[in-house]
Amino acid sequence: MENIVEFHGVTKIYYHGGGRMLLRNRVQEWVSGKRPESFAAVKNVSFELRHGESMAVVGSNGAGKSTLLSLVAGLSRPNAGSIVVNGRLAALLELGSGFHPDLTGTENVTLNASLLGLTRKRTAELFDQIVEFSGIGHDFIDEPLRTYSTGMVMRLAFSVAINMDPDVLLVDEVLAVGDAEFQQKCFQRIREFRQSGKSLLCVSHATGMVQELCDKAIWLDHGEMMMSGPIAEVMQAYNGKRVA
Repeated sequence: MENIVEFHGVTKIYYHGGGRMLLRNRVQEWVSGKRPESFAAVKNVSFELRHGESMAVVGSNGAGKSTLLSLVAGLSRPNAGSIVVNGRLAALLELGSGFHPDLTGTENVTLNASLLGLTRKRTAELFDQIVEFSGIGHDFIDEPLRTYSTGMVMRLAFSVAINMDPDVLLVDEVLAVGDAEFQQKCFQRIREFRQSGKSLLCVSHATGMVQELCDKAIWLDHGEMMMSGPIAEVMQAYNGKRVA
């Protein structure tokens, strides 16, 4: 089976006072002779995710989980190492990321679909399906996104991502937002997505959910990969460490 995501010795460094080596950091270094303090959010991480596999990224807050997903999504570039993604990717990393509050729901659907590489024709074919799944309704879909509740934004974002039929779906905790009924609807759609042979890479503190949806996992601690392997084994080691 071909790998859909590959990480080869990936490191991502951030600088305090600015996400990267900004101009003010360089001026500070030149004036003081001291390099701004930095930290590695991800340190020399390597893993492979094959087509059809589902992987959870677990770890405590600040472990580097969200940074890893942003690197996969191409929202951030590594300072060292290489990343390979084979196939169409859809990401749900932050609530409403990629959406513009002044655009209507319809306009945001069209914009996001185009960013995922869909033609206007294909987007039009999927539009009713997207709106129906989101539960927002055709009357409200033409209102500006700033009038939506956080739950409505999450529902629309998930509906766009899952209906674009990506090869790999990235999910970072956003499904914790919204009512229980829609969460179950999302989980069922992800199950169907998985059963169709697609891949999932997710971050969640919901142990039961990741063990149900994922067949493998990697455990990060302060950016370093502590363990990788079958989901049950990694979760047992991770939960054991937290209790100890």
